[in-house]
Amino acid sequence: MHVPDGFLGPQTYLPAYGVAAAAWTFGLRRLRARLDAATLPRLAVVTATAFVLMMITVPLPGGTTVHVAGIGMLAVLFGVWNAFLSLSLVFLLQALMFGDGGVTALPVNALAMGLVGSLAAVGAHRLLRPVNRDAALFAAGWAGTVASATLMAGVLGLQPLLSRAPDGSPLFFPFGWKTTLPAVVLPHLAVGVADGVLALLAGRCLAPRPATAAPPPGPEAP
Repeated sequence: MHVPDGFLGPQTYLPAYGVAAAAWTFGLRRLRARLDAATLPRLAVVTATAFVLMMITVPLPGGTTVHVAGIGMLAVLFGVWNAFLSLSLVFLLQALMFGDGGVTALPVNALAMGLVGSLAAVGAHRLLRPVNRDAALFAAGWAGTVASATLMAGVLGLQPLLSRAPDGSPLFFPFGWKTTLPAVVLPHLAVGVADGVLALLAGRCLAPRPATAAPPPGPEAP
């Protein structure tokens, strides 16, 4: 799902950097104000898990790949903004260290997967949580992946309309929505199932449990 360098024109990634910079600033302020010492190690471990999972890609016909992302897992466990910052860091490290994704595409990857995907995951979780806890966790993982893929397909399909040479040929990504939507979204409907299972398992195992009430004091010894 990562967009590499060279696929997006400056008409896309420059405004995206402005939006992402504002979101990163806001998210860092929330992180400093709300992150506690007990949550930080768990956030680091789950972020590292998402990093590893994204490096395991499955190739598809046509030259594309898919992978589990862990968006719903991070969003449900730690909230939208912590997930957004964690995933942004993952995308930055992958772009710089492995060439997975790109520096110019970083803000689009971060906003589509880190922010929009996390918002979709938390929204699905909150909607279904009163009905069934496990269904809500699974839906969060699935929704985070599918929402991210849909937005990414939309951004890619927009490129031929935004950047054209004088002869009318696309300067960057050449395929429109008729190609990008089925090519990107349909495989991620299945990948979302794997992300849903991941969010379900993580929610069961890692979600903080409410503290049990202390038993009432017994009668004082004479």
